[in-house]
Amino acid sequence: MNTISANDLKTKGVSAIEQALADQPEASVTVRGQMKYVVMSHEQYVHLRECELEAALAESKADLDAGRFVKESVEQHIKRLAKLAA
Repeated sequence: MNTISANDLKTKGVSAIEQALADQPEASVTVRGQMKYVVMSHEQYVHLRECELEAALAESKADLDAGRFVKESVEQHIKRLAKLAA
């Protein structure tokens, strides 16, 4: 993963990010030598979000197939939640 120092980001601005992302989808931003942040293109961010949503959907489908769900009315649901919070 390409690295951008906070100082480079301060002096070069967005061009430092563009340069770091020219050949890789992500780059880390270091502050005082420690990796603190990751930057990516909007397209890469959208792709990662879609992957997260696909994983959540697959997990939900697996729960349904395995019978790990509760079917109840709104009132029953609120009562069950109240018991869990107590």
